[in-house]
Amino acid sequence: MANKNLFQSFIGPLLPKTNVVNEAGGNAYALGPEHALAQLAATGCLSTTYYATDETQLTRVVELASKVDPRFLAKVAIYAREHGHMKDMPALLVAILSVRDPALFALVFDRVIDNAKMLRTFVQVVRSGQVGRKSLGTRPKKKILGWLEKQSDEALFRGSVGDAPSLADVVKMVHPKPSSASRRALYGYLIGKDHVATDLPALVQHFEAYKHDAAGALPDVPFQLLTSLSLGAAEWAAIAKNASWQTTRMNLNTFARHGVFEVPGMTELLAARLRDPQAIAKARVFPYQLLVAYLATRETGVPAAIVEALHDAMEHATHNVPVVAGKVWVLVDVSGSMSAPITGHRKGATTAVRCVDVASLFAATLLRQNAEAEVVCFDTEPKPVRVERRDSVMTNARVLAAVGGGGTNTSAALAHLNARRAAADLVVYVSDNESWMDAGPLGKHTATMAEWTKLKARNPGSKLVCIDLVPNTHTQAAEREDILNVGGFSDEVFRVVSAFAAGGLTQGHWVGVIDAITL
Repeated sequence: MANKNLFQSFIGPLLPKTNVVNEAGGNAYALGPEHALAQLAATGCLSTTYYATDETQLTRVVELASKVDPRFLAKVAIYAREHGHMKDMPALLVAILSVRDPALFALVFDRVIDNAKMLRTFVQVVRSGQVGRKSLGTRPKKKILGWLEKQSDEALFRGSVGDAPSLADVVKMVHPKPSSASRRALYGYLIGKDHVATDLPALVQHFEAYKHDAAGALPDVPFQLLTSLSLGAAEWAAIAKNASWQTTRMNLNTFARHGVFEVPGMTELLAARLRDPQAIAKARVFPYQLLVAYLATRETGVPAAIVEALHDAMEHATHNVPVVAGKVWVLVDVSGSMSAPITGHRKGATTAVRCVDVASLFAATLLRQNAEAEVVCFDTEPKPVRVERRDSVMTNARVLAAVGGGGTNTSAALAHLNARRAAADLVVYVSDNESWMDAGPLGKHTATMAEWTKLKARNPGSKLVCIDLVPNTHTQAAEREDILNVGGFSDEVFRVVSAFAAGGLTQGHWVGVIDAITL
C-alpha cells in the first residue's frame, strides 16, 4: 500500500492554499486589493469591532485605497453610498480621492456627498489630516461652494442640525458669496453674525417667532430644534406629521411618551408612512434598522397597528431576496464574536443590534422567499434549529439569534450537510468569517474549502455564497466560478446574491458589479 500521507485524495492538491492568518488566528485566503476595499467600504463603520479597532480599519482603508486604480476607488465610493447606504466610509473614500485624483473627485462628489450630514462628515475627514491633507484645498472648496449654492434656503436651514463640524462651521471655512438677500441673511444667522432679520427665509422667521411665542402652527423644521421647548401632545403630533420616514422609525417610543398616538388619526397616518414602499426605498433603510424599531417597541406603549406596519415594512425592505429553484441552505454563524454590534463600538453611537441579529435576519428573509430553504446555525458545531417559513421575518430572526455563543468553526455546518448527504443548489453563509477552531497549517487549504469540495462532488451545479458582515480582508472560501464573497448589510446584498444564483454576474462577481458602475 502506498504512503497515505503522500498520496492523499485528489481533493487536497487541487484546492487553493491559504496565504493569510485571520484576526482569530485561523488560516484564510486574502482578498485582493479591490475586493478587500469593497468589503471594508460595505461593512466598515470606522468603529471598534470584535477583532479590529477603528484605527486599524482606517489604516487598512487608506492603504488599500492607495493600491487600487483611482477609477475603481471612485466606483467603490459611489457603490458604498448609493447601494450600500453607508455614511462615514463613502465620505472617507471621496476625501482620499481628492488627493489621489482631483478630477475624478470632482466628478463623483455630488453623487456621494448628497446631504448636509455627508458634507459635514467629508469636511471632518479632510481636516483630520488622515488622508494626506488638513486644509480643504481649491477643488474641494469649489465643490462645497457648488453644493451650498444648489441648496434652497429651507434645505440649508433644515440641514443645520449637528456639529463637529456644524454647517455653520463649513460656511465659515469656504466663505460662500450669497446670491440673494435671504441667503445673505441666512448665512449671517447660521454663523452668528449681523443680519437683516426681515430678510431671513420665511421658515427661519417662523421658527424664531415660535421660539418667542409658541402660538399658531408649529414650524416645519427638524424636531431636534424644537425639543428644548415646552411641547404638548398636539405639538408633538405636528412634529410626527411632518417627520421623515427615518425620523418616524427612530422616534416611535418618543412619540408614544408624548401622547402622539392618542391624537385621532395619528396612528393610522404613521402606520401608512412606515409601510409605504416608496418611502422605504427613498429612506435607504437597512433591514436591521427595522428590527431595531420592532424590538424597541415590543414592551412600550406603541400601538399594535404600528408594530404590524413594521412587519410590513420589513417585507418591503427585503424585496431583493433571491428566489432560487431547488434546495437552499442558509448557514448562520452564532459564535461568540457574532455578539458584537453590527456597526462596531463607538461612544454614544453603539447600536443594540448585533452581528448575529443581522445574520439571523438575512437567514429569515431567505427562508421566507424559498420554499425548500432550511437553516443550520453553527458555532463550534452545527446547531440545527427549527423555524417556520410562514412565520414573519421578525419572529424567525429572534428565534435564530437566540442560538449558540461558542467558538467559530465555519466548516462544521458544511460537514453537517455532507454527513447527511444533503442535496443543495445554493448554500449561503452569513458570518464574520473568523473561523479558527478548524484551522490547519498556513499554506494548506481551509477546512471550509475541503467540505465544500465534498458537497460539490455530490451536487455539481451547486453554488456557495459567503456573506461577510464585518470589515474583513480575508475569506474562508476562495473566490472562483462557483463561490461568491460579498459584504454588507443592506438589501443590495440580496440583489448581488440573486444575480449570482441566476448566473448573471460578470467575471469578478461582486467586484465586477462595482466595476460596472458608470462614472
